[in-house]
Amino acid sequence: MVAEKAERLLNLVILLLVARNYTTKEQIRALMEPYRTSSNEAFDRMFERDKDELRALGIPLETGYVDKFFEDEQGYRIKRDAFELPAVDFTADEVAVLGLAARVWRHAGLAAATSDALVKLQAAGLRFDREQLEQVQPTLAAEEPAFEAMWRATSERVPVRFDHRRAGEQEVRTRHLQPWGVVTAQGRWYVVGQDVDRGEPRMFRLSRISSEVVAEGDPGSYTVPDGVDLRALSGALVRPQPEHRARVLARAGAAVGLRRRAEVTATGVTGPDGSLGWDQLEVPFGSTDDVAGELLGYADAVVVEEPAELRHLVRERLQGLAS
Repeated sequence: MVAEKAERLLNLVILLLVARNYTTKEQIRALMEPYRTSSNEAFDRMFERDKDELRALGIPLETGYVDKFFEDEQGYRIKRDAFELPAVDFTADEVAVLGLAARVWRHAGLAAATSDALVKLQAAGLRFDREQLEQVQPTLAAEEPAFEAMWRATSERVPVRFDHRRAGEQEVRTRHLQPWGVVTAQGRWYVVGQDVDRGEPRMFRLSRISSEVVAEGDPGSYTVPDGVDLRALSGALVRPQPEHRARVLARAGAAVGLRRRAEVTATGVTGPDGSLGWDQLEVPFGSTDDVAGELLGYADAVVVEEPAELRHLVRERLQGLAS
């Protein structure tokens, strides 16, 4: 319903922008769905609401007479010079970041929106080197079934209910949460918010949610406390893990997300393809299973050297995928 309304408002703006003269109410009705198929009464209500919405959004909707010599037929228009923004200019670095951000979300529910944004930026004359983006893009794969529903609940401030299993436990418990944000920590996705049952902030890993995320209230049912730093809060809530270290080869310029917490111990290293375009990284990690899943996300951009247990696990999973 919201998408249909947004599309109708956008179409109305486009129609009134491209029209050279004032467009009458009946002309608008004849040109646009769902105005055309609505009853007279429904059309009048819908059109009046839409006009108020456009003006509330700051869009300069003007009224005037179709014939300047006869004031018998009123029409509407949006003057282009009053509506359009000045030229938006981005630096080369800003363009690269925008393109990279759009590609980061290719596995998530936001993929369609970010792809549309990338197309619009390209239509505006901004260019992206896709091959370069492929080399440096971080892998943020949001493939957990709960991701999109939790992201939507966070955006709309809707309390939710879900079943969750804690690490190392078999028991599944029902949780009630006011979600404040979705964040990454230790290579995994978590939702942070106010645990209604405990009355304090908690963090839940999305991959351990074993049920649908069910809304338990209306949009805007709660507010996020002022000054909440989700990144700092998630760091404080995450359980400390015993730290191990892995030695990994990464293609130069690739695996940016991994490099953020790794130490580069050597550059220009010979890789498995025989070239010198590799860096040696020392990567801290807690769970072997978790870091193996993270490394698999970088595909052939990374190669595990040690420990042997991690190397074997990654190889085993790759063989399983190949078969």
